[in-house]
Amino acid sequence: MNCTFDVTVTEYPYRAVIAVADELDLDSCPYVTEATDALPLRGQTLVIDLSAVTFMDSMGLSMLLRLRRRAENESGTLELCGIGEQVARVLELSEARPLFTCVPCP
Repeated sequence: MNCTFDVTVTEYPYRAVIAVADELDLDSCPYVTEATDALPLRGQTLVIDLSAVTFMDSMGLSMLLRLRRRAENESGTLELCGIGEQVARVLELSEARPLFTCVPCP
């Protein structure tokens, strides 16, 4: 895995922000999943900050879809922020873009 990959978790009273830096792929997704699994989502908003993501493949998309399902199952919400051109293209090509709420980064 590239040594510039980073996951940062910032918790607030009613939301958590997960900032991901570098590539979101087969090697890095388990680290993001580990970070998000530790967070209770019951009624909370989970914001995934993708502004520093340089590349996302189908594994990254799959992870985001699993997070969306988990948030819904736990009466929470998932929001994406900082979507760059490459990530937007993956969401559009996969026709998954309408499934996600995109917001400005906090």
